[in-house]
Amino acid sequence: MLSENCYVASDDTGEAVIIDCGAMYDEEAEAITHYIEAEHLKPAHLLCTHGHFDHCMGNGTVYRRYGLKPEVHYEDKFLMDKMIGQTEDLLGIRLPLDVPPVGRYLSDNDIITFGHHSLQALHTPGHTPGGVVFYCEAEHIAFSGDTLFRMSIGRTDFERGSYSEMMHSLHSVLAELPSDTRVLPGHGPETTIGDEVRYSPYMR
Repeated sequence: MLSENCYVASDDTGEAVIIDCGAMYDEEAEAITHYIEAEHLKPAHLLCTHGHFDHCMGNGTVYRRYGLKPEVHYEDKFLMDKMIGQTEDLLGIRLPLDVPPVGRYLSDNDIITFGHHSLQALHTPGHTPGGVVFYCEAEHIAFSGDTLFRMSIGRTDFERGSYSEMMHSLHSVLAELPSDTRVLPGHGPETTIGDEVRYSPYMR
């Protein structure tokens, strides 16, 4: 409903991670599970770049189908604890979300492994206090959630958001990644670190 991007990343071993499963409707959940099954993938992790409901609405489907519990930074525990209440606060409606328990709380620089690959959880507070970017150094790919969009950034006016922390995350964490790093955001089209550093007013 909020045009959120869900990613399924895998390699030649067939192991996969699911990042930000925001599937609210049955057809969205079915599209994700159909892809996983058609490609004969074995999901190993369910990762959340942050704890906002639009990135977590499909967590229940993943838990029921694959037995995976969400992994999210510990600073966003308060959001995971009130997942259903978030929809009431932000949308004015109470959605009947299936909310599985958190399986692991992440810290900065934690490593998530699957197949022959690994993702580094880079703590990037600002949009939420527990926002993370999942960075795959081997492939020069960063799953940026709502920290960085193409020529834009995530809002910082939600509960416990911080513009100053967002600026620190952008300039001290993301800008330090290789310029050819592909950025796959939580909403909208992909970009690169190089383009953002050169052209985005937020990264200069």
